[in-house]
Amino acid sequence: MLKKILQKLENPKRPLLGPNVKALQFWGLLLPNNFFKKYFYILMHILVTVFTATEYIDVWFVKSDMNLLLNNLKITMLATVSVCKVTTFLYWQKYWKSIIEYVTKADLYQRTTSDEKKIQIINDFTKYCRRITYLYWSLMYTTVIIVMAQPIFKYFASETYRRSVKNGTDSYLQVVSSWVPFDKNNMVGYLTASAYQSYAAIYGGGWITSFDTNAIVVMVFFRAELELLRRDCREIFGKENSPAEHSISLNRLKDCHRRHVELVKYARLFDACLSPIMMLYMFVCSVMLCVTAYQITIETSMMQRFLTTEYLVFGVAQLFIYCWHSNDVLFASRDVMQGPYESIWWKMSPKYRKDLYLLIAQFKNDVVFSAGPFTKLTVATFISILKGAYSYYTLLSQSQIK
Repeated sequence: MLKKILQKLENPKRPLLGPNVKALQFWGLLLPNNFFKKYFYILMHILVTVFTATEYIDVWFVKSDMNLLLNNLKITMLATVSVCKVTTFLYWQKYWKSIIEYVTKADLYQRTTSDEKKIQIINDFTKYCRRITYLYWSLMYTTVIIVMAQPIFKYFASETYRRSVKNGTDSYLQVVSSWVPFDKNNMVGYLTASAYQSYAAIYGGGWITSFDTNAIVVMVFFRAELELLRRDCREIFGKENSPAEHSISLNRLKDCHRRHVELVKYARLFDACLSPIMMLYMFVCSVMLCVTAYQITIETSMMQRFLTTEYLVFGVAQLFIYCWHSNDVLFASRDVMQGPYESIWWKMSPKYRKDLYLLIAQFKNDVVFSAGPFTKLTVATFISILKGAYSYYTLLSQSQIK
């Protein structure tokens, strides 16, 4: 049954980005042309954005309780990043659409090849994209389910908590800490607030999964295209025992140059759309990881520790996946220059060498993604953020001891 559901997400016209584009459409990041559907999605986006604002308002009311404050901050900041992702995606919709169309067009072009090795490489990258997409979706919605189920689990698992709620000495545990313009300590108010909070958690999860997996698969595509480009550069002049004709070699040179120019153009456009989000996300992740790690140390309930640890794993995984794939693209862009040198250029006449030098000069343009103007998205950056988060955690722990 699961296989049939996943099969429905595929799109023959978009063999690489099929499930990702469908997710973007389902959650309303790619707005439909239909007038009513379009404004329905805009309304849904506004409702979640308003909900995020109520989380900030709630900070004022819980500021005296450190545990509640930390809980609010870690979720509110992640929600802020989600709102920024959606807002920028909608504002730069035409750029994101052009990136998606370029990826689809270039991917389809590569799939027309009769080279079995290239087809195998493309299929391997496609399978990898599916795995990373579905695993990310699973991780995200496991987190959402845990966040939503936490109040119910605590109510039925803890007799002390139930008694405290009934006699008024404790309040109901919220799905997500937020302010509402009515009393949420009675059953009707609490259920109403919980319904709105659950909606925001589910829809926010949809935002995150559709945006992130689309961005990650685009990164994987850039890496695959660079790897295939290096492979094609080896074959520019044919093989040692069967050199290609002049016209064929010239066409291959032109094709490799065109593909790399296009790739660099769209990689820079992709970076321009993603970079502001990643700059904000770097800061948010540092704070979120610090806060979550601190909560694990002060939490007395084993179940609560498990739930907080799962949230920490999700936060680390989000950042790591971006940095890892960006790092892959950077190294693939540097390796592509080796392609022309791996060809049989030494066997060809000097008239080819000038064209080959121009191609190598084009390949000197590194493809790398950034987090604002401050840093590049690499594994080294990820390690630096973990070190920073640990420093903040140490400072927070020591301040509480004093």
